[in-house]
Amino acid sequence: MGSTENHVCGAATRFAPSPTGYLHLGHAYAALFAEAAARAEGGRFIVRMEDIDVGRCRPSFDAAILDDLGWLGLSWDEPIRRQSEHLDDYATALDEMRHLGLLYPCFCTRKDIQAEIAAAGQAPHGPDGPLYPGTCRTLSPGERERRINEESPFALRLDMEKATALTGALTWHLPGGDPIKARPQVFGDVVLARKDVPTSYHLAVTVDDHLQGITVVTRGEDLYQATHVHRLLQALLGLKTPLYEHHRLLVGETGRRLAKRDQGLTLRALRQSGKSPAEVRRMVGYD
Repeated sequence: MGSTENHVCGAATRFAPSPTGYLHLGHAYAALFAEAAARAEGGRFIVRMEDIDVGRCRPSFDAAILDDLGWLGLSWDEPIRRQSEHLDDYATALDEMRHLGLLYPCFCTRKDIQAEIAAAGQAPHGPDGPLYPGTCRTLSPGERERRINEESPFALRLDMEKATALTGALTWHLPGGDPIKARPQVFGDVVLARKDVPTSYHLAVTVDDHLQGITVVTRGEDLYQATHVHRLLQALLGLKTPLYEHHRLLVGETGRRLAKRDQGLTLRALRQSGKSPAEVRRMVGYD
């Protein structure tokens, strides 16, 4: 899909929310962090909507997010990229990996996977919990075709062992830091698409960051581990590798990180309570 050349001059960053609710203070911090990283080097700040979850994303939230960002004083340098409008880009990436023999259909339900793990007695764990035990990895081509023709629901999984054997050892970098060894194996055979959703978070953001020329990915420290998978996908698809900077997460009074359920701390609620953009910036440490 492209060159593996790193972009190192004039940082390009992005803020990429999902329009499934209103922005809260944690989002404000992430957006301001990303914009500051770009402006410090005279670079580009981009806003992207990660709206592939058609069941939860709403145009009204999309509009509210952009309104809140503008009210906060943020400006972006390119038209908004909405993932739902670029499904062909993700299909192309899947076709490349399918051609390499790295994908297989998985027909297991969550219940099936839990039962398989329970029967095995103990399953290795990754960042997202117990690893998929590979039940469908060994299905014959004929059995796969039969189930697909029967319109059985399925996910497309990456054969992690084959993928990592193909790429060999990989590294990624923090700004100004030493190389970090990529360990995508800790995720097992990750899902890259489903029959009804033609991409996953891992695949979509990796492709988008390449196509939009993102040179520094800024995001919360909760996504640190996901970087291992994204580095692997970059190598498999011949994509550029940005730098990664993982910032702290804002927490509420209980010590739990802020989430969209924290309605009292949404920018919308704070605006309605009379808070000014300057006050909100100070609340998250950007005054």
